Amino acid sequence: MNIKKGDNVIVISGTEKGKTGKVLKAFPAHNTVLIEGVNVRKKHQKPRRTDQKGQIVDKTFPIHVSNAAVIDPSSGKQTRIGKKRIGDSFVRVSKKSGATLA
Repeated sequence: MNIKKGDNVIVISGTEKGKTGKVLKAFPAHNTVLIEGVNVRKKHQKPRRTDQKGQIVDKTFPIHVSNAAVIDPSSGKQTRIGKKRIGDSFVRVSKKSGATLA
């Protein structure tokens, strides 16, 4: 999975197509990512204590990683990710511009 926590991504398919956001969490075992402001649903929450009321909260749900693409830091458009060896370690690079990603 090439998308990591902290990446700026754009949704490329589905009902949320075109929205951008930052990856809050990645779930590599399920191939899903949690993106802020994307796939927000209403969730009914029961009261946890006797003096507390039940409420409806907005909760962000994960989307599949294939529906998101990393935004190129230099051009601002979607790009694919490659790996480049620098010294003894590998870094992620943008396929469009060749810029390194953190």
